[in-house]
Amino acid sequence: MKHEIIDEYNNIGEKIGTVDKEIAHEKGLWHKAVAMFMVNSKDQVLLQKRSANKKLWPNMWDITAGGHVLAGEFGFEAIIREIKEELGATVDRNDILFLGSASSTNIKGDIINRHFNEYYVITKDLDEKTLILQPEEVSDIKWVDKEEVVRRIENGYDGLTEKTGCWNYLLKYFEWKD
Repeated sequence: MKHEIIDEYNNIGEKIGTVDKEIAHEKGLWHKAVAMFMVNSKDQVLLQKRSANKKLWPNMWDITAGGHVLAGEFGFEAIIREIKEELGATVDRNDILFLGSASSTNIKGDIINRHFNEYYVITKDLDEKTLILQPEEVSDIKWVDKEEVVRRIENGYDGLTEKTGCWNYLLKYFEWKD
């Protein structure tokens, strides 16, 4: 098992140390995560399908890329790293638009996620056929029309992960953009 060391925070967001990610999830310790949506010039969103072996939301359609912020990383650095790892794509920090942040607690089975989340959008036209998927994380990707994504969110996250904060920030982005 790959050990990832992440920064640990208290409940008001002050860094208090570092911890192994698995221990943070086991004990419900606060840590940072990032979520990113890629939107192309046709107002389509690049969604990834989570692999069947994921502990949370296996085989569900999800954000373009995201994950935990490693110890010492900034959120935008984590986004650049996660996009490279999960999709094999390269982006520059100037491509990234910060949307906002929020805290969340999600308990599923023996995993307690207490996150300080950062949400981002990248507007870019990528050919999905050129991407190299990380099979442990991603089983498929596809560009989905904005209207379909909005419909799925409004229909109780039909086929999507129940990451309400992520999807709400995407909706806010579309409202702001239009």
